[in-house]
Amino acid sequence: MSGRMRAAVVRRTGGPEVFRVEDVPEAVAGPGESLVDVVFAGVNYEDLDLRSGHHPHSLPAVLGVDAVGRRRFDGHRVAVLLRQGGGYAQVVAATDAHTVELPDEVDDQQAAALLEQGATGYGALVLAGRLQRGESVAVSAAAGGVGHLTIQLARSLGAGTVVGLASTPEKRKLVQTLGADVALDPADPQLAERLREATGGGVDLFVDSVGGAVLRSAMRGLRPFGRLVCIGWRDEPDEVSTEHLAELSVGCVGFWMRHVVADRRLLRTITDQLFALAGRRELVARIDRIVALDEVGAAHAAMAARDTSGKVLIDVNREVGLLS
Repeated sequence: MSGRMRAAVVRRTGGPEVFRVEDVPEAVAGPGESLVDVVFAGVNYEDLDLRSGHHPHSLPAVLGVDAVGRRRFDGHRVAVLLRQGGGYAQVVAATDAHTVELPDEVDDQQAAALLEQGATGYGALVLAGRLQRGESVAVSAAAGGVGHLTIQLARSLGAGTVVGLASTPEKRKLVQTLGADVALDPADPQLAERLREATGGGVDLFVDSVGGAVLRSAMRGLRPFGRLVCIGWRDEPDEVSTEHLAELSVGCVGFWMRHVVADRRLLRTITDQLFALAGRRELVARIDRIVALDEVGAAHAAMAARDTSGKVLIDVNREVGLLS
C-alpha cells in the first residue's frame, strides 16, 4: 500500500492563489517508471499557462515538468522530465526513459536548473539553429531560465558576437556578466538596426521565446541566410510569411523540447554535454530563488510579473506555514 505525500494541488484554473498544499496519496510507479523522492522541482512558464487555463488540462492537477531527487530503488541522484506534470510534490513516478543520473560534480540545484532550460537552449542553438563556430547569436529574454543558459552555451560553442535582449538595465547588466558582448532593450523601436550594428551587418542566429514585436525586429535584424529559431511566445503565436522569408533570404524554424525527450539517445547526449560543462563551471545556472511548497503561488506571480532572472525552484520538503 502506498503512503502519503505533500503536494501543491490545482483544483480549478485561475490566478496564483488557486494552489493548495494537500496531503495526497503517494505517486505509484507504473511499467517503465520509477519512484523518485523529490528534492527540488522547477517552475516553468508552461506551468503558468496550465494553471491559468491557457492550455487545457485535466483537474485536479499537480503541475511541474522537471525535478531532481533520489531514485528510490537504488538511491541514485537523478534529474527527471515529467511530460504529464507532477513535480510540485514530494514523490513522482518518473518515466525511466526520461530520467538521467547526475554526476557528483553537479549539485541538485544546478541540475534542476539545467535540465529543461539548458537542453532547450542547446537544442535551439545546435539542433534547430545549426550554429557554426564564429557565427553571431542573439537571444531574447536573455536573463530568463532558458535565455541566460543559451547565452553561456553560445559562447562555449564558439559563437562570434553574442547579443542578449533583456527588459531592464539590471537584467542587461546580468546578461553581459554571463558572456554577452552586447545587451539590448527589446522595447527599443530601432531594435533591428541595433542588432545589425552590434553584429556588423546582421545576426546569423536569433533564438526567440517572446514573439510579437521582438520577433518582427529579429527577422529584420538577420543577415541574409540568417536563421530565427522560435522556442515559444508570450501571447499568441505569430505568422511568418514565406514571401517575407524569400525576400530577406532568411529561415525560420521551431524547436520543441518534447522531441528531444522522445529520443532517449539524443536526450542523454545533450544532458551529458550540459553536465560536463556544468562540472567544469563553464555553464552555471543562476538560481533566482528557492521557495517552499506553500509559496508556489508567489513564485508564479513573480514570474508572471517578469520579476525573476534565471531559474525558480521549489523545495518540496519545506513549508513556511509549518515552521514554528
